[in-house]
Amino acid sequence: MTSPGTEQLAGVNERDKRVSHRARAKDYVELHAQVQSSMNLLDSLESFLSFFQRDLSSVSGQISELQERSKDIDGRLKSRRRIEKPLSKLVSELTIPPALILTILDTEVGESWIPVIDDFEGRLDTLEVRARVKAARDLGDISEGLRIVAATKLRAFFLALLQPIKDSVTTNVQVLQSSVYMKYRSLFSFLQRKAEPVAKEIQDSYIAAARTYYETAFRRYIRSLGWLKSKVTEKFEALVTLSVHQGGSRLDHERLSYAKIDGPSVILAYMADDKTHKEPLEAILRSLFLVLMDNATAEYSFITTFFLFQPLAPVGDQENSSSAPLLSPDHGVVDDGKSIADSEARTEVAGPNLSMGRNGLGRLMDTDKSARNELVNLWKKVFDPVLEYTKAFLVSVVEPPPPAIPLLTMVRLTEAVLAEVQKRQCSPLETFFFTMRLQLWPVFQKVMTEHCDSLKKVAEKPSGYFAKTNPTTDVMISNICQSYTVMFQSFVLLTSEAEETMIFSNLFRLQQELDKLILRHTESVTDPIARATKRSAIYEILLQGLIKSSHLTQHPKVQTELEHWSEKEQSARQTILSTGQRNKVRQ
Repeated sequence: MTSPGTEQLAGVNERDKRVSHRARAKDYVELHAQVQSSMNLLDSLESFLSFFQRDLSSVSGQISELQERSKDIDGRLKSRRRIEKPLSKLVSELTIPPALILTILDTEVGESWIPVIDDFEGRLDTLEVRARVKAARDLGDISEGLRIVAATKLRAFFLALLQPIKDSVTTNVQVLQSSVYMKYRSLFSFLQRKAEPVAKEIQDSYIAAARTYYETAFRRYIRSLGWLKSKVTEKFEALVTLSVHQGGSRLDHERLSYAKIDGPSVILAYMADDKTHKEPLEAILRSLFLVLMDNATAEYSFITTFFLFQPLAPVGDQENSSSAPLLSPDHGVVDDGKSIADSEARTEVAGPNLSMGRNGLGRLMDTDKSARNELVNLWKKVFDPVLEYTKAFLVSVVEPPPPAIPLLTMVRLTEAVLAEVQKRQCSPLETFFFTMRLQLWPVFQKVMTEHCDSLKKVAEKPSGYFAKTNPTTDVMISNICQSYTVMFQSFVLLTSEAEETMIFSNLFRLQQELDKLILRHTESVTDPIARATKRSAIYEILLQGLIKSSHLTQHPKVQTELEHWSEKEQSARQTILSTGQRNKVRQ
């Protein structure tokens, strides 16, 4: 239960509140209006946002669509970029540039043709590969016409290059090959691949011209050497006969040097014109062999390089393909295809050159056997006449046989040339010189047998009542001993191997027969001391002859030979001493 005061207080408060509300009614109305306005603005903003969201969704869809289209366009662009280069290359290959056409049709063959023909051949190959493409078929007639024109002009060009060989006796064939033919080798390779009959005609024409060229040159050169050979009076004589006619011989190091490739200069053809000029047999044969080796290996290198068929290489692999090194002799073979008046007197033949280019030969080893045989046959067609001339000349040198030392010098020369030819990888010429070597050895064996037989005949005691004696003299025996030591030293100098049966077996036979001859010669002396003294003097001649060349005393065979004759000489001295002592005892 409330008190009257409380109720009165509550009423007062209520009145105050009413008064306060009435006083702030205007503020409330304004606030309400502001709230209502804000609500309207929010509704408007909500409506705008809903429209914006719908527009944004629409734009987002369009952006997604544009992104998809952009990806599609980018993919197609990448695809077109991928085929752009091949397509551009194809379009380029399926066209023939006007400059190329004008070069083939309106210009003469020259260095400018080398890149043009390479480009043209590549386009021809492309047209063949793209034969199903209409554009390639449309160009077929034009490209074929250009091919025929190019082949015709190249045929005339290469055949014209043969004229210097046919017409002039001053043409250096190796220079022509290295500086002209090899420079245009790519043009000939084009003919081999795209005009085979034309290439075959050029090849046959070259082989025929080169065959005549070398045949005439070597015929003249060998004839000049034949004139020099006719001046050689030296011939084979057995040791016994030689000792009577000429006396003791001497060691000639200059003549032994003809057994090597590195040595004196070769004989030039014009030297034969000098009636006073003379050369030993081994020098004459050496000149022929070196000139043959140099020219034949150079020609083999050229033929196996120039005429070797090669497929068209990619552009990057064609660098300097036409400049394979060749032999370049110091003197070119000078010849004419047909004998020219007033040219018989002088004919220069290529001199020796010991360098060898092997690029072409290296490629030859990579080719199949039939291709190699074909190239070898081309070389044989060129050099078969020359080889026959050389064989005939060698026969004239060894029949009748020369003395043993020059003959062994020729054998060693042949072996040195054979080794050099093997280094130069000229297989057909290697076979030829191997045959020459086999031809010389039997002659050498025959000569050594005659030497042994001559000593044996003198050393044999006559048998039978009417048998004729073979008188010997001290001078004769001395000369035989000197000739024997010179032959022994020469054989050692000409032999690189310490044990060579063919050489030292013959020297051993000769030693045995000489030993018997010395005993036979001294048997006529009845006094034992005088007989032993004479034998000692003869052995001393042999020992002094063997020791003359001090640098040879270290050779095993020389040491063995010295030991043999030293024992003989010591035995003779012991006989002198023992016989003298016995005589003193008897007295």
